[in-house]
Amino acid sequence: MTKNELVQAALSKTENPQILINMVSKRVRQLGQGLRPLIHVEPRMTFMDVALKEIADGKLTYKYIDEENNIPQEA
Repeated sequence: MTKNELVQAALSKTENPQILINMVSKRVRQLGQGLRPLIHVEPRMTFMDVALKEIADGKLTYKYIDEENNIPQEA
């Protein structure tokens, strides 16, 4: 899968590109700190590739927080 295909697949799991950027950057930090990947990692995959693949495969999700009531909402 090319990087562009990976980005498009991950973007289809989010409503907003900014959400995807935030998810990927947080996950890249976690992987850099030593957390284990949730997918099988190929030898040439970067942390960004891993994060995008995890999102595209539905292994990572996000929740909105209702700021008025401070209640998490499934996305």
